Amino acid sequence: MAVQLGGVAPDFTQESTEGTIRFHDWIGNHWAILFSHPKDFTPVCTTELGIVAKLKPEFEKRDVKVIALSVDDVKSHKGWIGDIEETQHTKMNFPILADPDRKVAGLYDMIHPQANDTLTVRSVFVIDPNKKVRAMITYPASTGRNFDEILRVVDSLQLTDKHQVATPGNWKQGEDCVIVPALQDPEEIKKKFPKGYKALKPYLRMTPQPNK
Repeated sequence: MAVQLGGVAPDFTQESTEGTIRFHDWIGNHWAILFSHPKDFTPVCTTELGIVAKLKPEFEKRDVKVIALSVDDVKSHKGWIGDIEETQHTKMNFPILADPDRKVAGLYDMIHPQANDTLTVRSVFVIDPNKKVRAMITYPASTGRNFDEILRVVDSLQLTDKHQVATPGNWKQGEDCVIVPALQDPEEIKKKFPKGYKALKPYLRMTPQPNK
């Protein structure tokens, strides 16, 4: 079965640079981001892992655990970590899953035969505390990811889970949000959005971010 938004993230048990990971147990009651790498000792991945290590405090603020995957084994990963720390001037502070048997890559459909039938694409899965897949982003192997965008997606998901809003294009923390169309009762709207709102169209109602 293909991984789909709203579906339960496939569970697995796999070795990592921080020991055996039982994925659902490892997530616990937190949010999680699983992101894949084509292989070890590749240039773009080296920069990405360094960026995520530096951003770990930002993920922790949002109660997000991060975990990477590459199809090579733990011994190879540990050698690669030395290069990451040296070139990116940071300490690796999260696990890298080993996947030499391609088990996890297969579960999450990370290998696209049209791109390369042995290497994973740059996949990102945002998973909530209920183990549901809430966002998926896939990049080609040649394009490094924008982790500021991934943090923005997490911010949107966490905000919209708690308030009846959606976030408009290019939205960032602190900016106006959209009141969801399903909310129509004027009294309820007044109660939920005491700062008021501006109706640009009957279906497009902007309101200040409710939790700011």
